Amino acid sequence: MSFMFKPLAYDDMSAVNKIDLPEKVKKSLVVGNNNVGISIAKYCIENMKNNSYYLSIDGYVSAEFDIVLKGIREYCEKENIKFTTVNIKDYYKSESEINDLTKENLPLNYDDDPVLLFGKLFEGSMDDLMDKDKLNSLYGALKKKNEGITAVYGLGSAVESIRSLCDGVAYIDVTPKVAAIRAREKRFANIGDKSSREFNLLMRRNYFVDFEVVFKLREELLNEYGIDFYILGSDDNNYMLMDGSSLETVLETLVRYPFRAKPVYLEGIWGGEYIRKIRNIPQDISSNIAWIFEFIPMETSIVVDIGGNYVDIPFYTFVQKKGLSMMGQKCFDEFDGYFPIRFNYDDTWHSDGNMSVQVHPDEDFVIDNYDELGRQDEAYYVIATGHGAKTYCGFKGDGRELLELAKKSENDHRDIDYEKYVNSVESIPGKQIMIPAGTIHASGRNQFILELGSLTLGSYTYKIYDYNRKDKEGKFRPIHTKNAEKVLHFERDSEWVRQNIAIEPILISESQDYREYIVGKTDLVYYQTNRIEINTHGIYEGNNKGQFTVITLVDGEEVEVYSKSNPKFHFTQKYLEIVTIPATIDDYIIEAKGYQPVVIHKTFLRDKYARYKNEKYKNC
Repeated sequence: MSFMFKPLAYDDMSAVNKIDLPEKVKKSLVVGNNNVGISIAKYCIENMKNNSYYLSIDGYVSAEFDIVLKGIREYCEKENIKFTTVNIKDYYKSESEINDLTKENLPLNYDDDPVLLFGKLFEGSMDDLMDKDKLNSLYGALKKKNEGITAVYGLGSAVESIRSLCDGVAYIDVTPKVAAIRAREKRFANIGDKSSREFNLLMRRNYFVDFEVVFKLREELLNEYGIDFYILGSDDNNYMLMDGSSLETVLETLVRYPFRAKPVYLEGIWGGEYIRKIRNIPQDISSNIAWIFEFIPMETSIVVDIGGNYVDIPFYTFVQKKGLSMMGQKCFDEFDGYFPIRFNYDDTWHSDGNMSVQVHPDEDFVIDNYDELGRQDEAYYVIATGHGAKTYCGFKGDGRELLELAKKSENDHRDIDYEKYVNSVESIPGKQIMIPAGTIHASGRNQFILELGSLTLGSYTYKIYDYNRKDKEGKFRPIHTKNAEKVLHFERDSEWVRQNIAIEPILISESQDYREYIVGKTDLVYYQTNRIEINTHGIYEGNNKGQFTVITLVDGEEVEVYSKSNPKFHFTQKYLEIVTIPATIDDYIIEAKGYQPVVIHKTFLRDKYARYKNEKYKNC
């Protein structure tokens, strides 16, 4: 479920995974809008039973079904084959009925949520948004077996009652970035709506309801029922198609390699210039770049080179199909199949301000209020700094006095001497600060930070103070002091920060080739971070211990990452790229390339980790 609001329309095509695929898979890939429709039509005609073929065409939110239908229709007309379409939209519950059904998921609580960002995940399925009587009538009509090809299309066309009558299932997948861009362009409405809502309300409903139900249905199709025609529908001008067995081969091969996701770039009021310069991103893309979603599993995609065609698959399609192999059994079970860590960059390099002073909620608050997946822990690793860079974390003065001042400032917009109350740590490259939920924090200006986060997906950021900044529309940015007060740990002061979450590096291993340090470890966060300093041309050997490891090249030119037992499974990693070494690789090698030493940031699930701090949530 994606929750990014304004991704930049920029494709970083450097993140391409080159894997060894059979020639039949390469040759089976169908490229081009008309070719996709024609290929499906040909298959349906060749496999008719009693001169009839029923096809379900489902997809992810924002999928453009007309592109596929057009190709099928034109080929059927050419071959004098009857082609009938059924729009599943006609079988949804009414707009008012769906609004009533989901109103508790989208509360109108302007006091705690002034811009209506938060909500509760919808626990139901796509079936719950269908009108049962209408669906039964469709079921009865379809049982009569129309002549020619009949296509039931739209979100939910592959619900069990319909797909049970179908001879084949097609699925149009869309990357989260493209879905967000199409939402911004008002190219679609929420399920059951007659017209598109305002953008923020459209995306809020998407996150808590629409994304959730289509996500569940996609997983069901991938793992239980099967997909006959997998369509990549993110590029309006260049749809691609592979059959279900080819998709299986691609993902099964990919999960045996170290891999990199395709990043997504977003602007923000405090955004900087570091990543733009490093990756040569054109100046006209944005006035700044604030966040780089380098590897946020729910937000990114993964690009695979298939015979010279760059196939862009939503990363979570990969997880839904191959999550067990990717993460290992223990992790897969503990986190219910969700990838448990996210990675992004925060860029305030040469910006005009800090990130907001903020806090994130712990699992008790998240589960009670949002019915979400768990707590929102974070971590900052400092990669590069400019003059005067600081990272804010914990209280220095009276935190409750700061909160009262923030409440007043929320109304009268008077500036606060926040440095009087919020502890700061000098930002030095290589410094790791763990930020368990409930800890006040902010990344200061003039630095480039690797940010890690826990399982929680939603944007549960409660701003305490935002320097009275205004957004592009000239409105003061929303502040959430009421929620912040409920989740802040006021006892976490500068001394607590120093002793618990901003520790000095601990040397744990060294050889003539490398030194490895623990830089981030606390019982309050379920992942651990190490720093590996590898000499020029040096080699580091690691072991996944049945789970995954994520590595970031935070200093240096290039490394080669590969399986020790089978070096053909490899990835060439460059500066600031984030690579996942899946659980399928047991012993791995990181080899420094180029003319200089390198530094690797390594993230993994710590020993004796647990998803929840409180065991009562284990079986919720």
